[in-house]
Amino acid sequence: MHERSLPASPNWYCSRCSDVNILCGLFFSLHHNDTTSKFSVFSGELVGHKDLVSGFSFCQHAGQSHVCVSSHSDGSICFWDSHSKTLLSEHAAHQNPVSAVHWSPVDKNLVVSGDEKGIVVCHWYHTGDTASFFPEPRTIFCLTCSPHTWNVVAVGYKDGMIVLIDVSKKGEVMQRLRGHDDEIHSLVWSPVTGEDTLYNRPEDSEAANGESAGEERGCYLASGSKDQTVRIWSTSKGKAVMTLKLPYLKKRGSAVDPGVKERLWLNVHWPKGRRTQLVSSCFSGELVLWDLTRSGKQRWTLLGTSSDSQNHSRIVFNMSSVHLQDDRELLLSTSMDREIKCWDLASLDCCWTLPTLGGFVYSLTFSPVGAGCLALGVGDNMIRVWNTLTTQNQYDTRSFWQGIKSKVTALAWHPKKEGSLSFGTDDGKVGIYDVFSNKPPQISSSYHRKTVYTLAWGPPVPPMSFGAGGKSSYSLYSCAGEGVILQHDPSKLSGEASDIDKLIRDTNNIKHKLSPHTDLSWKPDGKVVAIGNEDGCIDVYQAPSLKLLCSIQQHHKIINTLRWHHDHSSPPELHCLLASGSSNAIVYMFCFCAETPPESPVVLTEPYRRLCGHTAKITSMAWSPHHEARLVTVSYDGTAQVWDVLQEEAVSNYRGHVGYLLCVDWSPVDPDVIWTGGKDFTVQEWRVSKQEFTKPPKGKKMAELREKKRTNPKQKKKNNKASGAGGAAAVRDEWGASYRRREDCDGTGAVLYGFVSVLPDTNLLKKKKPRSMLPISTSMDHRPKEELLQDCITLASVKHTSGETDSATEQVITLPSHFFPSGFKEGHVEAGHYDSVVYLRLWSGDVEGALQLATEKGELNDHLLSIAPMAGFKVWSQTVEAYVKQLCLQEQYLKAASHLLSINKLYEAIDLLHSHKLYREAIALAKARLPADEPILKELYSSWAAVLEKDGHFSAAAKCYLASGASFDAAKVIARKNDVSSLRAAASLARISGEVTLAQSLALRCAKDLAAAQNWVEAQEVLSSQESLLVSVSGFLVFHTFFSLSVSSGDVTVCSGKHPKTLHLTGEEAKAAANSLQAFVHYHRLYECWWSISARNQKIHNGLSVSAAGDEVNDRVMNGGISESGESVCPPTRRLEKLDLDASLLLSESHAACQAAQRSIREIQERLAAMVLQHSRAPGGLKEVQPHLIGSIFSANALLHLCVFSQMYPHPDVVECCLILLHFTKSSTSVSESLQQEAKDLLRKYGSKALPLHSCLLN
Repeated sequence: MHERSLPASPNWYCSRCSDVNILCGLFFSLHHNDTTSKFSVFSGELVGHKDLVSGFSFCQHAGQSHVCVSSHSDGSICFWDSHSKTLLSEHAAHQNPVSAVHWSPVDKNLVVSGDEKGIVVCHWYHTGDTASFFPEPRTIFCLTCSPHTWNVVAVGYKDGMIVLIDVSKKGEVMQRLRGHDDEIHSLVWSPVTGEDTLYNRPEDSEAANGESAGEERGCYLASGSKDQTVRIWSTSKGKAVMTLKLPYLKKRGSAVDPGVKERLWLNVHWPKGRRTQLVSSCFSGELVLWDLTRSGKQRWTLLGTSSDSQNHSRIVFNMSSVHLQDDRELLLSTSMDREIKCWDLASLDCCWTLPTLGGFVYSLTFSPVGAGCLALGVGDNMIRVWNTLTTQNQYDTRSFWQGIKSKVTALAWHPKKEGSLSFGTDDGKVGIYDVFSNKPPQISSSYHRKTVYTLAWGPPVPPMSFGAGGKSSYSLYSCAGEGVILQHDPSKLSGEASDIDKLIRDTNNIKHKLSPHTDLSWKPDGKVVAIGNEDGCIDVYQAPSLKLLCSIQQHHKIINTLRWHHDHSSPPELHCLLASGSSNAIVYMFCFCAETPPESPVVLTEPYRRLCGHTAKITSMAWSPHHEARLVTVSYDGTAQVWDVLQEEAVSNYRGHVGYLLCVDWSPVDPDVIWTGGKDFTVQEWRVSKQEFTKPPKGKKMAELREKKRTNPKQKKKNNKASGAGGAAAVRDEWGASYRRREDCDGTGAVLYGFVSVLPDTNLLKKKKPRSMLPISTSMDHRPKEELLQDCITLASVKHTSGETDSATEQVITLPSHFFPSGFKEGHVEAGHYDSVVYLRLWSGDVEGALQLATEKGELNDHLLSIAPMAGFKVWSQTVEAYVKQLCLQEQYLKAASHLLSINKLYEAIDLLHSHKLYREAIALAKARLPADEPILKELYSSWAAVLEKDGHFSAAAKCYLASGASFDAAKVIARKNDVSSLRAAASLARISGEVTLAQSLALRCAKDLAAAQNWVEAQEVLSSQESLLVSVSGFLVFHTFFSLSVSSGDVTVCSGKHPKTLHLTGEEAKAAANSLQAFVHYHRLYECWWSISARNQKIHNGLSVSAAGDEVNDRVMNGGISESGESVCPPTRRLEKLDLDASLLLSESHAACQAAQRSIREIQERLAAMVLQHSRAPGGLKEVQPHLIGSIFSANALLHLCVFSQMYPHPDVVECCLILLHFTKSSTSVSESLQQEAKDLLRKYGSKALPLHSCLLN
């Protein structure tokens, strides 16, 4: 149907959005190209997608290669017939957006897809069955089916994990391949089986064969990741066998920053005919061919090195290859630069390039100077200039994007200056490009507030036409969505642009408001300009004064487009033809043939010609430069119509687009060729003579779409969102002023596809009309039309006659003199419209009455409260109190308390919060407004503590009790938890607060629980913190605790000290166990005696360590028990008459020897480690001391072997017991001389300084 076309751009950031079938047809998400021809040929689109196309794949099997599958962000999977371009079936197996899809190269019926939540679904095309698996809870980025085994699928995840699953075993994980650190962008299998193709040396191959002998024959898998590496994996070994680091290539004189990972999409492709070669993308759009049998820099080769313009300029997303019948292999690549390139893998050169479009085509226009130079304004924030007449490259285009930050909505070539192209954007910017240079555009300093819809070059008008003769002969006029037309000076765009409305008002003496302008068109001779308005009126002005010549009152809707007939090679009477198109779908022709301009403006109400046939609004039109009175129009009905204007006949109708059309222009060189662009992201060239249809399709197509929209309300909300920079652009009168059309790019730059008309629900657009407070006056405005028109005549006659006009005016504008009668208000009261009555009373000045009524009916609000002071302080105070009650009924207690503060009722506000259990807020208010000793604070804390204690929040309740000064209650409530930590904290709290009795009780409870858990140290700490309990520490630990000992080989059992039993001793082991237990019992009694003496003399320190005291006394006793000054070692204490224990059980020489040997070995080990560290670099010095150390260790080990049972069953430290007994010599007469002598002998023999092993170290 069409000759050439620029198709829609492939999607970005998708792992598989292009594919090639065995018939050499390439689909890029939605469009199809024949790769066998010299130039690509666009052949069609798949229409019907409802959301973003996230994946695409062909069936690669003969007889079924025309079938393809696509995945979408709404979770659906669609099967298509690419020949008929129809939808075969649709499945909604996924509940989340689908991120990858692939048709199995082995099984012609198997399709595998994966979504963002990690769900993998297998679809069987011939039966329609599905099976779901969940191999990993990760986000799937890509997947690919094995070309050798039908049940093996490789899945790549966002976190860098690659998983091989077996779909025949319910998605069982076969291998987990770990190595990448970031997103897996692409996966591709080796085209051949086996893992011996990458070894270029014979010994490597033999080693590989030897390792894999007897193992399963595997296959290589290549992966590309965001971590800038390509890895080759061995599926039989489950690991990477090769890692390829992307080379940093210089581009445009600067090196790529390797740290910028987010600018990289690493796609890999393994050509079928090249088993040892791999193609990957690179940082800035380059394609690299890797030779996997080489190493170093010789491993990779850059594609397209013969010319700088061959490579992509931005990152590449997808690659596909096809093997032709002439043994050539072609590679197809898609990129962010919106170009599709075809590469010959033999020569590594680019065969052809196909530009694509990433947005709506808003404007297209041919240059009047450069023949065949077509400019396109596109919604992807770029301008394309296409040389349509070149023979070498049919798609010779250049892109311009500098200085453009939003959609390009309007274009206009300079009438005389070649290469000068003006543009307007969606954000209100106007600029001029020189397309033959690389300079950035000139931008006007005057911005429009809304979208620029029309640009036109014309003669300057005042004030720009005044001044020196060096002024430009053309000015640039821009019309935007706010209804303003600005005149820009192209030679000085930095200057201020002028609004032509001021000149129109001054010239024509207009006092009323001008209707917003929507379009303008200059007559080719520059003498007349036609301006279309929002109310459907067209005004024709004479330049340069802009005197109004004619006003056309034919259209009744917004004017979208105006065009004057060209003035070359046509009769003079046709030069005055003006074509107009509006939203009422009819094209009108008007003729202005007057030789002299009229003195007063002429009003035209009948058209010269009427062209009917379109079923929706007219968006653009163009006159044929080759014919007389031949016009082409485009419409929202999705068609382009060629007309014979004079005959009012339809010539040809083009229906090749999908969706509404936005722009059109006639070829300047071929009378039979027309170019059109629209919302389907395409520009299409077509011939008038080859069209099948003559007239537009009949019926209300838009009405059908609206009805379809109503019957299918399951449209996602995100499709109707109108975002700022990348979301939607306002369309003039697009089925309502509030409707905005869906734009082409999302926030990340990915192109949105799916040609489904997004129409608003008219039921949602209609807002409920607010109720009138003046129903009688409103009802008078709904009288018959004749009466309303008579009111207008009456009002005009009254206004323009002398006399009293107030009463007449009131009658005409339906505001009766009895505006505020009581009966009028009672009508609102009876209807329950109290708010209307309140406002009527306010307007009449009865503020107190309005507040009283609102108080009675519970209709008070913040607005009424703000005007209450107008009625006095008393009324205001009463209103506040009433509003507080109303807020309490509405459970808005904080707001109510705040209003009480406004009338200085602080205590009432606190009581309000207190009564509704808002204790925290009440305390905060009291502390902010009252002194710290205010009694109400103690009351608040006590009340809050009681509530917290009742709810089981004991810690918070304790804090409140403490804040209120009730320390006893705080300790009691903490102890209610009855655990060790709570009891300890409660005891400490009571001790600090001076509650001694309570502290002792809680400490004893805590110590008992700790002792029951055999935590002796912490129990001692708890009791030692209470000074009055120091005497009972040892007795508590020994006599109130149960001990138990079980020996496997003996018959020894020990029970509580409260219930002593006879110990039955059997053998040496049992005897050693009994002696150990009895020694520990006497050990505790020994300490009990010591503490009792210290407590009586009140000279004990709570933090004194037993071991520290023992060391000090040990040093002094070794010198005979006398200090250097001749004083006794032990301080003077009260004498203990009797020692209530058998001290001889503690003085066991065998245990003393064993303990001394253990201490010596520990000391030797420490010294040996220090010496090894010190003499690690001096082997000679280490050898000299080594024999002495070894002998000492042997002596200690021999001594330890003699006391086996002493090591098995512990015994109190004998040296420590000797020191304590010697300490008792000054306070107890029960320590015999023989016992003292035995203790001194043991100290001399087994003290640390008398040990033979220790003297060995000193020597």
